[in-house]
Amino acid sequence: MGISVLSMRNVPLQGKTLLVREDLNVPIAQGKVTSDARLLAAIPTLLEALDAGAAVIVMSHLGRPIEGKGIDQQPEMSLQPVAVRLSELMQREIRFVSDWQNGLSIVPGEVVLLENTRLLAGEKANDDSLSKELANLCDIFVMDAFATAHRAHASTYGVAKFAPVACAGGLLMGELEALKKCLSAPKRPLVAVVGGAKVSTKIAVLESLADMADQIIVGGGIANTFLAAMGFSVGESLCEPEMIETAKRILNKTDVPLPVDVMVSEKFDSNSPAILRAVEEVARSEMILDVGPRSARHIAKLISSAGTVLWNGPLGVFEYDQFGEGTRLLAEAIAGSDAFSVAGGGDTLAAIEKYSVVDDISYISTGGGAFLEFVEGKKLPAVQILEQRALVS
Repeated sequence: MGISVLSMRNVPLQGKTLLVREDLNVPIAQGKVTSDARLLAAIPTLLEALDAGAAVIVMSHLGRPIEGKGIDQQPEMSLQPVAVRLSELMQREIRFVSDWQNGLSIVPGEVVLLENTRLLAGEKANDDSLSKELANLCDIFVMDAFATAHRAHASTYGVAKFAPVACAGGLLMGELEALKKCLSAPKRPLVAVVGGAKVSTKIAVLESLADMADQIIVGGGIANTFLAAMGFSVGESLCEPEMIETAKRILNKTDVPLPVDVMVSEKFDSNSPAILRAVEEVARSEMILDVGPRSARHIAKLISSAGTVLWNGPLGVFEYDQFGEGTRLLAEAIAGSDAFSVAGGGDTLAAIEKYSVVDDISYISTGGGAFLEFVEGKKLPAVQILEQRALVS
């Protein structure tokens, strides 16, 4: 898993104009940003460039607007509220530019945020004309959005082909280094936690981890499919019978410690009581919605002796407190462990925030799909083009 890209830290920035691709795809309600996490992750790279004497143009996507349709027809897709909040967090003026294709002037020390890249015709198609337009804005292109690195778009891949210099920002470098440390030469034992609704959405991740992890702890609907593969009845639980053979194959390749007790309910809502069952006692009318206390304690023990932990997905329906104890104990076990821990994925980040363990996870990845594809062993297009540019520079 050797990755060699040019780092922004090794590029002279004084007096240069940088075009920085960040992931500022944040939730916005009533015209205001409601979560600063991705903005705070991006700021160190921007400040580093400014401190080095560069002019900084920032670009990002937001949501899923209709490409080529004007912002006046879909104003909720504008990055303007992000410019306001980013300006507050950085404590410096950020100029918001919605029309840059007719030219853009910027001086060292200034920060400009461009309008939503996904409004641009040709963005998702990785159009060369648009890619060249973006490249012409800068002396140096900085890819710093790991969460979009699995997309070959004009603003992530195409621009890197045509910019005079293409390199990786601090956030992207940090992601790559953390994942490489976790997957290429992990301190053993490597314990992977994979939760979520369906095996089918994470087949490739599970197959890949089965070849490298010492143990895979499964949770959520994924665990139910593994239980079914072992012959247990899972009642009305979310389960994929068509994935049972896949689960058996993974069980034969590595150690998958399955729950011995579970929390069940006949209804799936916030008011449903959690009922403790031994795994062999789940009734036909019941749904498994979390691991039980014995299973959670066993998982915590495995985590405590791990050398490396990779975490993607909760163990249960943690949004409802009565079905969140397994995920809470998992989060606290990882936080209290001496292992090098990497966590990623939207639900995982929500659990980390809910259980207040943000400061105790070694590295929290900003990526969802990119995180999974990297773990699968796939080449991320936006990283691949940076590697190619590094070879010829």
